[in-house]
Amino acid sequence: MNERLHGKTMLHWCDFCNTLLLSSRCTESRAEGRPFEVSLPGDVRPALRRSQEVVESLFRRHFGTSAFMHGKLIFLNKVAGEDRADEIIVDGHVIGAMRFDLQRNDFFLELRGEGAAMLRETANIGIVKARKVEGHLKGKKLDGADIIDVQGKFKAGDPLLVFVGNGVWAGVAKANSDVVRSTEKSVLLRESAPSNIRASRKSSTREEFVLANLEHLQKIDSKGVSDIKSFIGNKKLPVTISFSGGKDSLAAYGLLKRAHSDFKMLFVDTGIEFPETTSYTMSFSQKRKETLLVARAGNAFWEQVDQFGPPAKDFRWCCKVCKLGPVTELIESKFPQGTITVEGNRALESFARSRIGFVETNPFVPNQTILNPIKDWTASDVWAYIWWQKLEFNPLYEEDFERVGCYLCASCLASESKETARLHPEMQAKWDNYLKQWSLRMGSTEEYAKYGFWRWKVLPPKMQRLAEDIKLKAPQQRADRMELKSTKGLSLCLTGGYSMEGVLSVPRKRDFERVAETLKAVGKVKASPEFEIALVKDKDCSLKVFGGGQIVATGPTSERTQRYFERGVKAYLKGMLCTRCGICAKQCRQKAIRIMDGPVIDSERCNHCGRCDEACVVAHYYDKLVSKPKA
Repeated sequence: MNERLHGKTMLHWCDFCNTLLLSSRCTESRAEGRPFEVSLPGDVRPALRRSQEVVESLFRRHFGTSAFMHGKLIFLNKVAGEDRADEIIVDGHVIGAMRFDLQRNDFFLELRGEGAAMLRETANIGIVKARKVEGHLKGKKLDGADIIDVQGKFKAGDPLLVFVGNGVWAGVAKANSDVVRSTEKSVLLRESAPSNIRASRKSSTREEFVLANLEHLQKIDSKGVSDIKSFIGNKKLPVTISFSGGKDSLAAYGLLKRAHSDFKMLFVDTGIEFPETTSYTMSFSQKRKETLLVARAGNAFWEQVDQFGPPAKDFRWCCKVCKLGPVTELIESKFPQGTITVEGNRALESFARSRIGFVETNPFVPNQTILNPIKDWTASDVWAYIWWQKLEFNPLYEEDFERVGCYLCASCLASESKETARLHPEMQAKWDNYLKQWSLRMGSTEEYAKYGFWRWKVLPPKMQRLAEDIKLKAPQQRADRMELKSTKGLSLCLTGGYSMEGVLSVPRKRDFERVAETLKAVGKVKASPEFEIALVKDKDCSLKVFGGGQIVATGPTSERTQRYFERGVKAYLKGMLCTRCGICAKQCRQKAIRIMDGPVIDSERCNHCGRCDEACVVAHYYDKLVSKPKA
């Protein structure tokens, strides 16, 4: 979640059906919905079984009751935070927020004014009664002398229900309950409870949620089916659906099933999937009598993780190695003329997908055209559609997982890792132990792994603040075992033109001959394996690459020199660290690359376009891991 995303967006609630509306009018009651605000981006989702249990347990822990939300659908809205953070919506009111505390490895509750309003008649602990205080109260800290009574035990930082005179407030304890009456500024008043809000007596179910939004669901279903039909039309290409085992691809399946009968399902078994996901996918396809094609990555992740380090949010090498490589090979073998693939990508899912179109091309699989029929759907649209169409969904969603991808993904939240440890302790322990050992090898501490700093190559401000809070000397940039030192930088040559020199330090995985081979994608190569030197010459540019990692580029302009230097670095990286995923070969329009121990370049076919650099995961170390030389 981007910390710069602030502001509110408007949603609607039917008070008659006591459920969220996906448009402004309720299909069941025919009433206009009551507007209410949530924080951006507003991708609200229903809390499923264990998520609801977690929410209710927080209220019982702090206030001794969760009765006011029993038998009701609770909705959650993701907001910015160190880890998981969700606004809690009950009866069409944002009653609080739950946040996962990385230090305590547990959730804590922030009570809002509307939550205080619903609790005022039933709470029996976490209560502070204070005398009437004059002046502006919002944000005010009450002194112990202002407090008349305390009900229940609490700790500093806990949420409180505060009665001040005739008013009710959502507050925060600034001192423990045993000293709160003798401490200055011991209770913070956050928000007052609106006097007109009471907990609804109307229950709500998934079925009632669907019925209230039936017209909306029919509308988005009709559009999605129509869009798919219109694009496929009379095209002769085979149709497939990318089925991950997640909710979004399931909704996309529902649309495709209604739009086109002849298709095959594609599932990528990354080797680090949840067992529930692989089992569910196989079972779903069998029950539905669908043809399921499986691309298997095998043990690729564990074979490559020492080389690349743990995946990071800002460097997901695993996606190319464990997903793109296998699916590219599968599509090439099964659909040599290409395929139209329906996917469950949503714009609200991530900022990277916020501008996706209905039709996209896959830059790594040239023969694959991608359709995104649910790109404008919200998470609530997806769940309502799944329940409406009675589509069996992955059981992990009932276990408080927001996403059900690879269990050790850098995008997984610490709260989800805790759930993984509950369900599959041996899987999580293996990954935790690896992260601890890796952190120590990188010269850091076990806390670096424990608090999730490994999830970023470059730490965002929120993680830098956490490091300061826990007094951890965490580097702002992750210390993987790779470095490019500029020995000369970009400079003017005495004979005219420019030169650029640097030394690249990488783990040595292969003979220098592999580097000489990958340099053929840059230009014509002369190499001496004995002395470990390779020379590439163009009309007016030259590139020298040495076995020790020294790279020297010269050219007539600064731009061409830097470009030649960059391609030399990328060639060295590809030669030494190739994962044999084959994406570069699939990307090459000249069919100039085949994969042996690494890429083998046909010099007669290669036109030195650089597309293989763009497709290669290890070449992107230049952008993600290697410090770019400066002029």
